Amino acid sequence: MALFYQHNINEHTKVGIWRIEEPESFFLEKVPLKRDVSHPYKRLQHLAGRYLLPALYEDFPLSEILVADTRKPFLENERYHFSISHCGNFAAAIVSDTYRVGVDIELVTPRLRHIAGKFLHPEEALFLEDWEALPQMHLELTTLLWSAKEAIYKWHGEGMMDFKEHMRLSGAIKAGSNEWITMPFEFRKGAVIPMTVTARLFDQLGLAWVVT
Repeated sequence: MALFYQHNINEHTKVGIWRIEEPESFFLEKVPLKRDVSHPYKRLQHLAGRYLLPALYEDFPLSEILVADTRKPFLENERYHFSISHCGNFAAAIVSDTYRVGVDIELVTPRLRHIAGKFLHPEEALFLEDWEALPQMHLELTTLLWSAKEAIYKWHGEGMMDFKEHMRLSGAIKAGSNEWITMPFEFRKGAVIPMTVTARLFDQLGLAWVVT
């Protein structure tokens, strides 16, 4: 078993990270492979993400997962709301029996600097300029902003999102003594909806989730 991290967000919601160390056959014992994922490593990530769902809630009905046109997985009866993410040798999942959720994990790598212009609003880019003298902190904050927006995108689940305009940081990022980082955002597609994204860094891995 390679459950890297698990956290009970509240009495209705759990989040976890799985470190992928097992062969594909390990996951296929419990996870039905419904869609054609041709690349072996992407298939392994796909299986690990779904394997994590019943690791969080034992009665999670894996066989009932459907996939929307937007590629969002869901349960038709909404018995559970859930979201999955994966990168490198890690998969993450968040599951709730009550709330809408979204999760994302990202490796902290310099590649995000090259695409920052595609997802940062000018005000967010200006905020990051204050951290340019601390390259590692600048990179970690860039990663967490990207991961936060990916989590909101998955929470929304309907596609057609402008990462610059529809999701914006709306206040100060705060780090708590429990190592969790809170980021106030506004979801701006239609009515403006305030929301809080919670994040955490594990060495070179960033995790972000949203629950509403």
